[in-house]
Amino acid sequence: MKKQIAVGLDIGTTKISVIVGTKNEFGKIEILGIGKTKSTGVMRGIVANIDQTTAAIIEAKTQAEDQTNQADEKQIKIDFVNIGIAGQHIRSLQNRGQMVREDVKDPISDIDLKKLKDDVYKLVMTPGEEIIHVIPQEYIVDSQIEVVEPKGITGTKLEANFHVITGQVAAIQNIKTCVNNSSLKVQNLTLEPLASAEAVLDKEEIDAGVVLVDIGGGTTDVAIYKDNVIRHTAVIPFGGNVITGDIRDGCGILDRQAEQLKKQYGSALAELCKDNESVVVRGLRNQEAKHISFKILAGIIECRMKEIFSLVKHEINNSGYSGKLIGGVVLTGGGSQLKNIQHLAKLEFGTAVRIGYPDEHLSKESKVKVNNPIYSTAIGLVMKAFDDTQNTIDQENTERETNQLSDFFKKFTDKIESLLKDDTN
Repeated sequence: MKKQIAVGLDIGTTKISVIVGTKNEFGKIEILGIGKTKSTGVMRGIVANIDQTTAAIIEAKTQAEDQTNQADEKQIKIDFVNIGIAGQHIRSLQNRGQMVREDVKDPISDIDLKKLKDDVYKLVMTPGEEIIHVIPQEYIVDSQIEVVEPKGITGTKLEANFHVITGQVAAIQNIKTCVNNSSLKVQNLTLEPLASAEAVLDKEEIDAGVVLVDIGGGTTDVAIYKDNVIRHTAVIPFGGNVITGDIRDGCGILDRQAEQLKKQYGSALAELCKDNESVVVRGLRNQEAKHISFKILAGIIECRMKEIFSLVKHEINNSGYSGKLIGGVVLTGGGSQLKNIQHLAKLEFGTAVRIGYPDEHLSKESKVKVNNPIYSTAIGLVMKAFDDTQNTIDQENTERETNQLSDFFKKFTDKIESLLKDDTN
Protein backbone atom coordinates (compact mmCIF):
# COMPACT_ATOMS: atom_id res chain seq x y z
CA MET A 1 0.00 0.00 0.00
CA LYS A 2 1.28 3.44 -0.91
CA LYS A 3 2.25 5.46 2.15
CA GLN A 4 0.01 8.46 2.71
CA ILE A 5 2.00 11.61 3.38
CA ALA A 6 1.20 15.19 4.38
CA VAL A 7 3.43 18.20 3.82
CA GLY A 8 3.62 21.36 5.91
CA LEU A 9 4.99 24.55 4.34
CA ASP A 10 5.90 27.36 6.73
CA ILE A 11 6.60 30.59 4.81
CA GLY A 12 8.24 32.68 7.51
CA THR A 13 10.03 36.00 7.61
CA THR A 14 13.47 34.53 8.34
CA LYS A 15 13.12 30.97 7.08
CA ILE A 16 11.02 28.79 4.81
CA SER A 17 10.63 25.19 5.94
CA VAL A 18 9.02 22.15 4.38
CA ILE A 19 8.29 19.05 6.47
CA VAL A 20 7.07 15.71 5.15
CA GLY A 21 5.25 13.38 7.53
CA THR A 22 3.21 10.21 7.57
CA LYS A 23 0.95 8.56 10.14
CA ASN A 24 1.86 5.14 11.56
CA GLU A 25 -0.47 2.33 12.62
CA PHE A 26 -0.73 3.81 16.12
CA GLY A 27 -1.96 7.19 14.83
CA LYS A 28 1.35 8.94 15.56
CA ILE A 29 3.09 11.25 13.08
CA GLU A 30 6.47 10.18 11.73
CA ILE A 31 8.69 12.84 10.17
CA LEU A 32 10.28 11.63 6.93
CA GLY A 33 12.08 14.71 5.68
CA ILE A 34 12.83 18.37 6.36
CA GLY A 35 13.89 21.21 4.09
CA LYS A 36 14.89 24.64 5.36
CA THR A 37 16.21 27.70 3.59
CA LYS A 38 16.63 31.40 4.26
CA SER A 39 13.61 33.57 3.51
CA THR A 40 14.47 36.83 1.75
CA GLY A 41 11.16 37.74 0.09
CA VAL A 42 8.89 37.93 3.14
CA MET A 43 8.43 40.86 5.52
CA ARG A 44 6.54 40.41 8.81
CA GLY A 45 4.73 37.38 7.50
CA ILE A 46 3.68 38.97 4.19
CA VAL A 47 5.18 38.11 0.80
CA ALA A 48 7.04 41.16 -0.51
CA ASN A 49 8.92 39.52 -3.39
CA ILE A 50 7.26 36.74 -5.40
CA ASP A 51 10.40 35.52 -7.21
CA GLN A 52 12.62 35.33 -4.12
CA THR A 53 9.94 33.57 -2.10
CA THR A 54 9.25 31.11 -4.92
CA ALA A 55 12.96 30.28 -5.24
CA ALA A 56 13.23 29.66 -1.49
CA ILE A 57 10.16 27.37 -1.51
CA ILE A 58 11.62 25.33 -4.39
CA GLU A 59 14.94 24.95 -2.58
CA ALA A 60 13.28 23.86 0.69
CA LYS A 61 10.97 21.46 -1.18
CA THR A 62 13.95 19.86 -2.96
CA GLN A 63 15.80 19.38 0.33
CA ALA A 64 12.73 17.78 1.94
CA GLU A 65 12.18 15.44 -1.03
CA ASP A 66 15.84 14.37 -1.07
CA GLN A 67 15.89 13.60 2.65
CA THR A 68 12.55 11.79 2.47
CA ASN A 69 13.68 9.60 -0.39
CA GLN A 70 16.96 8.74 1.35
CA ALA A 71 14.98 7.41 4.31
CA ASP A 72 12.24 5.75 2.25
CA GLU A 73 12.58 3.02 -0.35
CA LYS A 74 9.88 4.49 -2.61
CA GLN A 75 10.40 7.77 -4.39
CA ILE A 76 8.11 10.44 -2.98
CA LYS A 77 7.34 13.61 -4.91
CA ILE A 78 5.75 16.55 -3.13
CA ASP A 79 2.64 17.80 -4.93
CA PHE A 80 0.23 19.16 -2.32
CA VAL A 81 1.21 21.34 0.64
CA ASN A 82 -0.57 22.67 3.68
CA ILE A 83 0.52 26.25 4.18
CA GLY A 84 0.48 28.55 7.18
CA ILE A 85 -0.48 32.19 7.14
CA ALA A 86 0.24 35.06 9.52
CA GLY A 87 0.99 38.77 9.23
CA GLN A 88 -0.43 42.12 10.31
CA HIS A 89 -3.42 41.73 7.99
CA ILE A 90 -4.89 38.89 10.08
CA ARG A 91 -7.99 39.86 12.05
CA SER A 92 -10.31 37.90 14.33
CA LEU A 93 -13.89 38.54 15.44
CA GLN A 94 -16.76 36.83 17.21
CA ASN A 95 -20.03 36.00 15.46
CA ARG A 96 -23.33 34.45 16.57
CA GLY A 97 -24.96 32.18 14.00
CA GLN A 98 -28.46 30.72 14.22
CA MET A 99 -30.93 28.60 12.27
CA VAL A 100 -34.47 27.25 12.72
CA ARG A 101 -34.61 23.57 11.86
CA GLU A 102 -37.36 22.40 9.52
CA ASP A 103 -37.82 18.88 10.89
CA VAL A 104 -37.71 19.27 14.67
CA LYS A 105 -38.54 15.59 15.26
CA ASP A 106 -35.14 14.48 13.92
CA PRO A 107 -32.11 14.93 16.19
CA ILE A 108 -29.46 17.51 15.28
CA SER A 109 -26.99 16.02 12.80
CA ASP A 110 -23.59 16.84 11.34
CA ILE A 111 -25.43 18.25 8.33
CA ASP A 112 -27.19 20.81 10.56
CA LEU A 113 -23.89 21.82 12.17
CA LYS A 114 -22.20 22.16 8.78
CA LYS A 115 -25.05 24.31 7.42
CA LEU A 116 -24.84 26.61 10.45
CA LYS A 117 -21.08 26.95 10.01
CA ASP A 118 -21.27 27.45 6.24
CA ASP A 119 -23.72 30.32 6.73
CA VAL A 120 -21.00 32.24 8.62
CA TYR A 121 -18.80 32.16 5.52
CA LYS A 122 -21.48 34.27 3.82
CA LEU A 123 -20.81 37.23 6.16
CA VAL A 124 -20.15 40.50 4.37
CA MET A 125 -16.49 41.38 4.97
CA THR A 126 -14.58 44.63 4.61
CA PRO A 127 -13.56 45.06 0.95
CA GLY A 128 -10.34 43.16 0.30
CA GLU A 129 -10.88 40.71 3.17
CA GLU A 130 -11.87 37.05 3.14
CA ILE A 131 -12.65 34.49 5.82
CA ILE A 132 -9.90 31.94 6.55
CA HIS A 133 -11.42 30.01 9.47
CA VAL A 134 -14.80 29.68 11.16
CA ILE A 135 -14.35 27.87 14.49
CA PRO A 136 -17.37 26.94 16.65
CA GLN A 137 -17.03 27.72 20.36
CA GLU A 138 -20.36 27.05 22.14
CA TYR A 139 -23.70 25.83 20.85
CA ILE A 140 -27.15 26.86 22.09
CA VAL A 141 -30.20 24.63 21.49
CA ASP A 142 -33.60 26.22 22.25
CA SER A 143 -31.93 28.70 24.65
CA GLN A 144 -30.05 25.92 26.45
CA ILE A 145 -26.69 27.67 26.77
CA GLU A 146 -23.24 26.11 26.25
CA VAL A 147 -24.15 22.77 24.77
CA VAL A 148 -20.76 21.17 24.15
CA GLU A 149 -21.94 18.56 21.63
CA PRO A 150 -25.40 19.26 20.14
CA LYS A 151 -25.31 16.29 17.78
CA GLY A 152 -28.11 13.88 18.68
CA ILE A 153 -30.10 16.46 20.65
CA THR A 154 -33.62 17.35 19.49
CA GLY A 155 -34.43 21.03 19.18
CA THR A 156 -36.02 23.71 17.03
CA LYS A 157 -33.56 26.61 17.22
CA LEU A 158 -29.85 25.93 16.84
CA GLU A 159 -27.34 28.70 17.59
CA ALA A 160 -23.57 28.91 17.99
CA ASN A 161 -20.83 31.37 18.87
CA PHE A 162 -18.07 31.32 16.25
CA HIS A 163 -14.49 32.58 16.27
CA VAL A 164 -13.94 34.00 12.78
CA ILE A 165 -10.45 34.65 11.40
CA THR A 166 -10.00 36.82 8.31
CA GLY A 167 -7.12 37.95 6.14
CA GLN A 168 -6.41 40.24 3.22
CA VAL A 169 -7.26 38.69 -0.14
CA ALA A 170 -4.12 40.11 -1.77
CA ALA A 171 -1.80 38.71 0.93
CA ILE A 172 -3.42 35.28 0.69
CA GLN A 173 -3.27 35.30 -3.10
CA ASN A 174 0.43 36.25 -3.10
CA ILE A 175 1.23 33.22 -0.93
CA LYS A 176 -0.80 30.96 -3.24
CA THR A 177 0.98 32.44 -6.28
CA CYS A 178 4.38 31.57 -4.82
CA VAL A 179 3.21 28.03 -4.08
CA ASN A 180 1.75 27.59 -7.57
CA ASN A 181 4.92 29.00 -9.15
CA SER A 182 6.84 26.31 -7.25
CA SER A 183 4.84 23.60 -9.09
CA LEU A 184 2.89 22.85 -5.91
CA LYS A 185 -0.81 22.90 -5.08
CA VAL A 186 -2.39 24.33 -1.92
CA GLN A 187 -4.30 21.68 0.01
CA ASN A 188 -5.19 23.74 3.08
CA LEU A 189 -4.53 27.20 4.47
CA THR A 190 -4.15 27.48 8.26
CA LEU A 191 -3.51 30.35 10.63
CA GLU A 192 0.01 29.74 11.92
CA PRO A 193 -0.63 29.94 15.69
CA LEU A 194 -3.37 27.31 15.31
CA ALA A 195 -0.85 25.01 13.62
CA SER A 196 1.83 25.69 16.25
CA ALA A 197 -0.70 24.96 19.00
CA GLU A 198 -1.44 21.60 17.39
CA ALA A 199 2.25 20.69 17.66
CA VAL A 200 3.18 21.90 21.14
CA LEU A 201 0.09 21.99 23.40
CA ASP A 202 -1.44 19.02 25.21
CA LYS A 203 -5.12 18.34 25.87
CA GLU A 204 -4.93 19.20 29.57
CA GLU A 205 -3.51 22.65 28.84
CA ILE A 206 -6.14 23.36 26.19
CA ASP A 207 -8.86 22.38 28.64
CA ALA A 208 -7.42 24.26 31.63
CA GLY A 209 -6.69 27.41 29.63
CA VAL A 210 -3.37 28.35 28.07
CA VAL A 211 -1.70 31.10 26.04
CA LEU A 212 0.47 30.04 23.12
CA VAL A 213 3.07 32.66 22.15
CA ASP A 214 4.90 31.82 18.92
CA ILE A 215 7.83 34.24 18.54
CA GLY A 216 8.86 34.22 14.90
CA GLY A 217 11.24 36.38 12.92
CA GLY A 218 8.69 38.95 11.73
CA THR A 219 5.67 38.48 14.00
CA THR A 220 4.64 37.10 17.37
CA ASP A 221 1.50 34.99 17.07
CA VAL A 222 -0.89 34.50 19.99
CA ALA A 223 -3.55 31.82 20.48
CA ILE A 224 -5.61 31.53 23.66
CA TYR A 225 -7.44 28.29 24.52
CA LYS A 226 -9.92 27.50 27.28
CA ASP A 227 -12.29 24.55 27.81
CA ASN A 228 -10.89 22.79 24.73
CA VAL A 229 -11.85 25.69 22.46
CA ILE A 230 -9.89 28.47 20.76
CA ARG A 231 -10.98 31.73 22.39
CA HIS A 232 -8.76 34.42 20.91
CA THR A 233 -6.10 34.84 18.24
CA ALA A 234 -3.84 37.76 17.39
CA VAL A 235 -0.73 38.60 15.36
CA ILE A 236 1.69 41.11 16.89
CA PRO A 237 3.88 42.81 14.24
CA PHE A 238 7.16 42.36 16.18
CA GLY A 239 9.46 39.37 16.33
CA GLY A 240 13.09 38.35 16.40
CA ASN A 241 14.08 40.61 13.50
CA VAL A 242 13.16 43.77 15.38
CA ILE A 243 15.43 42.66 18.25
CA THR A 244 18.25 42.17 15.76
CA GLY A 245 17.59 45.67 14.43
CA ASP A 246 17.71 47.11 17.94
CA ILE A 247 21.09 45.46 18.56
CA ARG A 248 22.40 46.72 15.21
CA ASP A 249 21.37 50.30 15.93
CA GLY A 250 22.28 50.24 19.62
CA CYS A 251 25.74 48.79 19.11
CA GLY A 252 26.52 50.33 15.71
CA ILE A 253 27.26 47.03 13.97
CA LEU A 254 26.09 45.14 10.90
CA ASP A 255 22.86 43.12 10.67
CA ARG A 256 24.61 39.76 10.42
CA GLN A 257 26.83 40.65 13.38
CA ALA A 258 23.79 41.66 15.43
CA GLU A 259 22.01 38.41 14.58
CA GLN A 260 25.06 36.36 15.55
CA LEU A 261 25.45 38.24 18.85
CA LYS A 262 21.78 37.71 19.68
CA LYS A 263 21.95 33.97 19.10
CA GLN A 264 25.38 33.31 20.60
CA TYR A 265 25.62 35.71 23.54
CA GLY A 266 22.17 37.28 23.92
CA SER A 267 20.06 37.05 27.07
CA ALA A 268 16.53 38.24 27.86
CA LEU A 269 17.53 39.30 31.39
CA ALA A 270 20.30 41.87 31.89
CA GLU A 271 20.52 41.37 35.66
CA LEU A 272 21.83 37.84 35.16
CA CYS A 273 24.83 39.08 33.13
CA LYS A 274 28.19 39.97 34.67
CA ASP A 275 29.51 43.50 34.31
CA ASN A 276 32.95 42.44 33.10
CA GLU A 277 31.86 40.10 30.29
CA SER A 278 32.07 41.33 26.70
CA VAL A 279 32.80 40.23 23.15
CA VAL A 280 34.92 41.88 20.45
CA VAL A 281 33.22 42.59 17.13
CA ARG A 282 35.30 43.36 14.07
CA GLY A 283 34.84 46.88 12.74
CA LEU A 284 34.44 47.99 9.15
CA ARG A 285 37.47 48.82 7.01
CA ASN A 286 39.75 51.36 8.72
CA GLN A 287 37.61 51.21 11.87
CA GLU A 288 38.58 49.81 15.25
CA ALA A 289 36.98 46.67 16.65
CA LYS A 290 34.14 47.20 19.12
CA HIS A 291 33.82 45.74 22.61
CA ILE A 292 30.17 44.84 23.21
CA SER A 293 29.18 44.34 26.85
CA PHE A 294 26.99 41.27 27.47
CA LYS A 295 25.00 43.31 29.97
CA ILE A 296 24.30 46.10 27.46
CA LEU A 297 23.41 43.51 24.82
CA ALA A 298 20.97 41.83 27.23
CA GLY A 299 19.51 45.21 28.18
CA ILE A 300 18.61 45.89 24.54
CA ILE A 301 17.00 42.45 24.15
CA GLU A 302 15.15 42.65 27.46
CA CYS A 303 13.65 46.05 26.63
CA ARG A 304 12.15 44.81 23.35
CA MET A 305 10.99 41.49 24.79
CA LYS A 306 9.17 43.33 27.59
CA GLU A 307 7.37 45.39 24.93
CA ILE A 308 6.35 42.23 23.04
CA PHE A 309 5.15 40.55 26.25
CA SER A 310 3.23 43.70 27.14
CA LEU A 311 1.36 43.45 23.82
CA VAL A 312 0.66 39.77 24.52
CA LYS A 313 -0.79 40.71 27.93
CA HIS A 314 -2.97 43.27 26.17
CA GLU A 315 -4.35 40.50 23.95
CA ILE A 316 -5.00 38.29 27.00
CA ASN A 317 -6.98 41.12 28.61
CA ASN A 318 -8.90 41.68 25.37
CA SER A 319 -9.86 38.01 25.27
CA GLY A 320 -11.66 38.27 28.61
CA TYR A 321 -9.78 35.27 29.99
CA SER A 322 -7.18 37.05 32.10
CA GLY A 323 -6.76 35.20 35.40
CA LYS A 324 -8.62 32.13 34.07
CA LEU A 325 -5.77 30.41 32.22
CA ILE A 326 -4.28 28.01 34.73
CA GLY A 327 -2.22 26.30 32.03
CA GLY A 328 -0.04 29.41 31.93
CA VAL A 329 2.03 30.46 28.92
CA VAL A 330 3.78 28.27 26.35
CA LEU A 331 6.54 29.91 24.30
CA THR A 332 7.58 28.47 20.94
CA GLY A 333 9.12 29.59 17.65
CA GLY A 334 12.70 30.68 17.06
CA GLY A 335 12.48 33.53 19.56
CA SER A 336 11.73 31.09 22.38
CA GLN A 337 15.35 29.93 22.21
CA LEU A 338 16.67 33.21 23.61
CA LYS A 339 18.65 32.59 26.79
CA ASN A 340 16.62 33.33 29.98
CA ILE A 341 13.44 34.15 28.03
CA GLN A 342 11.45 31.69 30.13
CA HIS A 343 12.63 33.48 33.28
CA LEU A 344 11.65 36.90 31.91
CA ALA A 345 8.24 35.59 30.79
CA LYS A 346 7.52 34.26 34.30
CA LEU A 347 8.29 37.69 35.74
CA GLU A 348 6.18 39.51 33.14
CA PHE A 349 3.13 37.22 33.09
CA GLY A 350 3.21 36.14 36.72
CA THR A 351 2.27 32.56 35.81
CA ALA A 352 3.80 29.23 34.82
CA VAL A 353 5.81 29.34 31.59
CA ARG A 354 7.34 26.54 29.55
CA ILE A 355 9.05 26.23 26.18
CA GLY A 356 6.94 24.30 23.65
CA TYR A 357 8.85 21.74 21.58
CA PRO A 358 7.18 20.26 18.49
CA ASP A 359 8.12 16.64 19.17
CA GLU A 360 5.56 16.07 21.93
CA HIS A 361 3.00 14.38 19.68
CA LEU A 362 5.40 12.70 17.27
CA SER A 363 6.31 9.04 17.00
CA LYS A 364 9.61 8.11 18.58
CA GLU A 365 10.24 6.04 15.45
CA SER A 366 10.54 9.15 13.25
CA LYS A 367 13.44 8.78 10.84
CA VAL A 368 14.19 12.49 11.26
CA LYS A 369 14.47 13.82 14.81
CA VAL A 370 12.83 17.19 15.39
CA ASN A 371 13.10 18.97 18.73
CA ASN A 372 13.55 22.58 17.69
CA PRO A 373 10.76 25.16 18.26
CA ILE A 374 11.50 26.76 14.89
CA TYR A 375 9.64 23.81 13.31
CA SER A 376 6.49 24.07 15.47
CA THR A 377 4.34 25.63 12.74
CA ALA A 378 5.43 23.27 9.94
CA ILE A 379 4.91 20.16 12.07
CA GLY A 380 1.53 21.48 13.23
CA LEU A 381 0.55 21.91 9.59
CA VAL A 382 1.34 18.26 8.93
CA MET A 383 -0.73 17.19 11.95
CA LYS A 384 -3.68 19.36 10.94
CA ALA A 385 -3.55 17.97 7.41
CA PHE A 386 -4.16 14.45 8.71
CA ASP A 387 -6.87 15.70 11.09
CA ASP A 388 -8.65 17.54 8.27
CA THR A 389 -8.47 14.47 6.03
CA GLN A 390 -9.99 12.28 8.74
CA ASN A 391 -12.71 14.88 9.45
CA THR A 392 -13.59 14.95 5.75
CA ILE A 393 -13.81 11.15 5.64
CA ASP A 394 -15.99 11.09 8.77
CA GLN A 395 -18.26 13.80 7.35
CA GLU A 396 -18.65 12.00 4.03
CA ASN A 397 -19.46 8.73 5.84
CA THR A 398 -22.03 10.50 8.01
CA GLU A 399 -23.69 12.14 5.00
CA ARG A 400 -23.73 8.80 3.17
CA GLU A 401 -25.31 7.04 6.16
CA THR A 402 -27.85 9.86 6.58
CA ASN A 403 -28.83 9.68 2.90
CA GLN A 404 -29.13 5.88 3.10
CA LEU A 405 -31.39 6.18 6.15
CA SER A 406 -33.50 8.83 4.40
CA ASP A 407 -33.87 6.60 1.34
CA PHE A 408 -34.83 3.65 3.54
CA PHE A 409 -37.49 5.59 5.45
CA LYS A 410 -38.86 7.08 2.24
CA LYS A 411 -39.20 3.63 0.67
CA PHE A 412 -40.72 2.31 3.90
CA THR A 413 -43.22 5.20 4.05
CA ASP A 414 -44.11 4.78 0.37
CA LYS A 415 -44.70 1.06 0.93
CA ILE A 416 -47.00 1.69 3.92
CA GLU A 417 -48.97 4.30 1.96
CA SER A 418 -49.30 1.85 -0.94
CA LEU A 419 -50.58 -0.91 1.35
CA LEU A 420 -53.09 1.43 2.99
CA LYS A 421 -54.33 2.52 -0.42
CA ASP A 422 -54.81 -1.11 -1.49
CA ASP A 423 -56.80 -1.87 1.69
CA THR A 424 -59.03 1.13 1.08
CA ASN A 425 -59.76 0.00 -2.46
